Amino acid sequence: MNKPTPSESESDTNLSPQRRAWAEKNLDAEAQTLLAEDEKYFLRQSVSTPCLNAIVKADGIWIEDTAGRRYMDFHGNNVHHIGYGHPRLKRAIAEQMDALPFAPRRYTCGPAVALAAKLAEIAPGNLSKVLFTPGGSDAVEVAIKIARAATGRYKMLSFWDAFHGAGFGAAAVGGEALFRSGGVGPLMPGAEHVAPYAGYRCPYGTSTIGASADACARMIEYVLEREGDIAAFIAEPMRAVPHIPPPGFWRRVRAACDRHGTLLIFDEIPTGLGKTGKMFASQHDGVVPDLLVLGKALGGGIVPIAAVLARPELDVGAAYAFGHYTHEKNPVTARAALTTIQIIEDEELVANAGRVGASALARLHEMKSKHALIGDVRGLGLLLGIELVTSRVSKAPAKAAAEAVMYRALETGLSFKTTFGNVLTLTPPLTVTEAEMGKALDILDEAIGTVAAEKP
Repeated sequence: MNKPTPSESESDTNLSPQRRAWAEKNLDAEAQTLLAEDEKYFLRQSVSTPCLNAIVKADGIWIEDTAGRRYMDFHGNNVHHIGYGHPRLKRAIAEQMDALPFAPRRYTCGPAVALAAKLAEIAPGNLSKVLFTPGGSDAVEVAIKIARAATGRYKMLSFWDAFHGAGFGAAAVGGEALFRSGGVGPLMPGAEHVAPYAGYRCPYGTSTIGASADACARMIEYVLEREGDIAAFIAEPMRAVPHIPPPGFWRRVRAACDRHGTLLIFDEIPTGLGKTGKMFASQHDGVVPDLLVLGKALGGGIVPIAAVLARPELDVGAAYAFGHYTHEKNPVTARAALTTIQIIEDEELVANAGRVGASALARLHEMKSKHALIGDVRGLGLLLGIELVTSRVSKAPAKAAAEAVMYRALETGLSFKTTFGNVLTLTPPLTVTEAEMGKALDILDEAIGTVAAEKP
């Protein structure tokens, strides 16, 4: 792939004219100084450095900047399922640091075993063997190694436009140019891709999600048949843009994988632990993968930890080391993850995600009928997307408008991210209330109306 042009690079590294104008208007001297120091010491990379702002506090649904302005965080990198700084989680981490702060490799400990048992308990099917890693990219790569070792094959199949992490293996099976380009290649060999399903902007040229999913499933079946030696198909069971597959899609893919001896890996890093209104997004279609990957929210928004869950039959690495991480069985991170799951269960946050998310989606459909700028709305649970277009006929992405809406919303107390330049992606904590969601959508409604009137 070609390197980005200077104009693309400028936009991707958060140096657009709109960003500069917003910063000049809204950042105080303390934030400007901190951002300048940040840029001085950190290597620049797209969508990361230079940073947007500097925050000094994160609590519950809120983040607070150096000027004391508070924002409802409907982004959070999908780590804040239980909100920021949950008191019960902080107590558990403190207690564990006092009792046992670290476990050297070759030694097990109670928190690690307890977390493994809990994951086996809540996982779909018989995914009862686990490995822990420091982050999601590592977990994805462990899953790839297991699939290769178990099948004796090396090829992987995945979706274009997907994100599975930033490591060489994870970036190879991912499908975003942002993580595959920049002169870092060649990536892991054997990574093949198919176009994904998408009801609104279908790469197969269909006009409904059902037709798109059918075309996508047929392509997956075709590739598995023609190649004959794909080790595993890896995908998010619900694409985090988001795009919601129709009922039966994953059952069809599961059957195709079984016919061709291909393992199915579900990357539930953004969708797992209740985000979609069920503990795991794959449960909406009643499909059990061979391997399942978790991360992000597993550490409760405080510590980094990820996990690979596998069928017992895939315990094939006894003579090798597929993970072997220094913090593999860290008692502090394991205790944090176990407590996070317990909080999700005890506070019934999965049900809350389903209930509040359904109400929010209905409100977004009302907003679509009001604003011509909105081409499509979609979501499940608390993973919601609003696609902005310059025309509902052409479906041309309204990227400038989406950026303007984001900054307008920030000025009135709501933080979220844009995906693919024109999709406003809302991923609030599972703790969000109906009232908080209503306030956030009021802000978004006003921002879209204001930007539409200004025609950026």
